[in-house]
Amino acid sequence: MADHPTISTEYDLASPTLPTTAVTRRSLLGGAGMAVGAAVLASPPGMPGVAPAAAQTVGVGAEARPLDAAFKRRAFEVRAACASNNEKIPIAPHPTNGDEARYTNKIGSDTRGLPHDKRGEVEQAAWQALATACQSGDPADFEKIPLGGTRKLVNPVGTEAVSLSGMNPTQIAIPPAPALAGAERGGEAVEVYWQSLLRDVPLTELRDDTSNRDVLAATEEINKLTDFRGPKSGGRVTPGTLFRANALYFDPTDPKGRSVTPPGVLDGPMISQFLLRDVPYAAQWISAQIRTALPTGEFLTEYEEWLAIQNGTAPKRQLQFDATPRYITTGRDLAEYIHIGPALGWAAALILATPAGGKDQRYSGMYPPAEPVSYPSSPYRKSKTQGPGGGTFGLPHVQALLATGISNSVRASYWQKYFVHRAVRPEAYGALAHHRLANGVSDYPLHDSFLKSEALERSKAKYGTYLLSQTYPEGAPFHSTYPGGATSVGAVTATILKAFFDESRVIANPVQPDPADPTKLVPYNGPPLTIGGELNKLAVNFGFGRNWAGIHWRSDAAASMAIGEEVAIGMLRDERMTLREPFDGFSFTRFDGSRVTI
Repeated sequence: MADHPTISTEYDLASPTLPTTAVTRRSLLGGAGMAVGAAVLASPPGMPGVAPAAAQTVGVGAEARPLDAAFKRRAFEVRAACASNNEKIPIAPHPTNGDEARYTNKIGSDTRGLPHDKRGEVEQAAWQALATACQSGDPADFEKIPLGGTRKLVNPVGTEAVSLSGMNPTQIAIPPAPALAGAERGGEAVEVYWQSLLRDVPLTELRDDTSNRDVLAATEEINKLTDFRGPKSGGRVTPGTLFRANALYFDPTDPKGRSVTPPGVLDGPMISQFLLRDVPYAAQWISAQIRTALPTGEFLTEYEEWLAIQNGTAPKRQLQFDATPRYITTGRDLAEYIHIGPALGWAAALILATPAGGKDQRYSGMYPPAEPVSYPSSPYRKSKTQGPGGGTFGLPHVQALLATGISNSVRASYWQKYFVHRAVRPEAYGALAHHRLANGVSDYPLHDSFLKSEALERSKAKYGTYLLSQTYPEGAPFHSTYPGGATSVGAVTATILKAFFDESRVIANPVQPDPADPTKLVPYNGPPLTIGGELNKLAVNFGFGRNWAGIHWRSDAAASMAIGEEVAIGMLRDERMTLREPFDGFSFTRFDGSRVTI
């Protein structure tokens, strides 16, 4: 790692290259360009095949106005300065766990979708074709990869698209994924097997005064692990911190990275308030109740079904659903909610931006007009004559950034999946345990903390195999487990919303599902819940919910929290430079609790 450049996540965030004070009314009317710091920006050379646009005129024969020319020049300079500033950010280090080189049969790597033998080991020619494509990045090489069934790899070439806002995926660093044979991966396997066993326990039982024996057993075993990085209280995992989320940052001084607990994720119910409120949508509304999957939906615990899915065969069995919608109450509910990737950020923005009031709360936002929820530094909190709109600082502006941020964050996380890590999924790890313990395959080096765990023993007793049960018939999508794409979406969403809305505001009248009747909500009484904390919780619900499904590890979600945040920061830095309003900058609390101003 010493041979690689390192990068601080605090690069010049407080001093954007193009402060709004650099352009005055006089400079605009005089046709002067905007100052761009040290950047030297010459007029662009002629571009063959592109005709210059006609100047806007006031009347017949009129000359172009100085204001028009200044605006055109400023647009060019801002775009050039953003590109120049992003290009100066160095390529980040990309350390791996070494499993791909360590195991010639690729048991520590993600090979799903390729053809496998009866033991589930990948055919070497197919693996080599994938490796070649991931080395070259050539779309034609990806077309040469032999597939084992009808299902396809998910969007590898799409990760190479150039995002016009923010930084390049190669400029974001995350720690290596836990190694296959290591204690950390073994501990994560113990945790995800416990989650599969507790999917139908009400999440309200995950509290420190619980009497649920299974929750207490899971807590006790996870506390015995030698390398577990989840949140703790007083140095120990408690029922109240069990299965709660952490974020993982790259740290050049620690190969395993820096693990933190985002503010708010340990406070109150596990499910964010933004997932428990109906969403106002103009003259419509979106219910917070969801269609839930029945507990009979457990998949990939039969070996032949598991192998067929690894090869890319479409699933033969399907989910069955409860006819009565309800609020997210269990880990299975949360897994199903994020199965297809809902637009939860869009919904949260509507809840925050829609004024409260009126008799029907379904059409009402979180705060009345007299209590503006926009961030205090918003220029329109100070203006005497102007309000925000679709152009800037209004809901459409926020929604546009969310949509772009979601795509950019997926590109960044998927790039890591294909071109760096290619780490093994939980469902494939479970098959290694099955062969090791049921079939005597001694050369699969899994850690004893998992092989001798109560979680694995209970799962074998319940399902008859050591395979990890999945809530999705198709198992995981066909790309590597590390890092998690869904979590990066949640993280970029939470970061952008914290930049536009006052994260310090306390949420009035918080609720939680009624354990006795999950079609109803009851008041939550406990420590205050803030917008910032519940947005952080929204981010981790989106990603860590997939751990409940059995398709991701804790480290997958934790590392993607940092990816999504970094993508958002890069986008907001560029967006800040485009704005004309007098503006002190976007300011918010990061997942590690530090403050940043852009």
